[in-house]
Amino acid sequence: MTDDGDLRQAIRTIPDYPKPGIMFRDITTLLGDARAFRRAVDQLVHPYAGAKIDKVAGIEARGFILGGAVAHQLSAGFVPIRKKGKLPHQTVRMAYALEYGTDEMEIHVDAIRPGEKVILVDDLIATGGTAEGAVKLLRQIGADVVAACFIIDLPELGGAARLRAMGLPVRALMAFDGH
Repeated sequence: MTDDGDLRQAIRTIPDYPKPGIMFRDITTLLGDARAFRRAVDQLVHPYAGAKIDKVAGIEARGFILGGAVAHQLSAGFVPIRKKGKLPHQTVRMAYALEYGTDEMEIHVDAIRPGEKVILVDDLIATGGTAEGAVKLLRQIGADVVAACFIIDLPELGGAARLRAMGLPVRALMAFDGH
């Protein structure tokens, strides 16, 4: 297995996007590099290999790409957590905090049976508002959320700590300083 330096090199940093002072960590370059993508998925899966994981939930949209690959490797089902109004069947909805305001996400009411073991996957954890909303939504429909996994953590923004305060183990493959 590789160290995070190899994966880190596969991530493009775009300064001042979407606004001045932000260093945007773009994983599309990692996704486009077959070897880096495979290593990232393998590293996300590794701690759960052999464990009974029923479902992997991915947050729209990059969490769908990563979560689908992780679910495949774990022989688990995949559950999309989407923005309001995107799912066709009966849903449960949760509001979550954004940097400036709120938004809503939803999941199908029958996506997870009570007690199923679920891993939440997304590309990056920053302030944690979206991930916290997703965990609450999953728990609301009876999921046993066993972990939240990310490629990147921005620890200065406190999102991973916020999830750990909810009693949830958090795994990130690497951390970047700053925003």
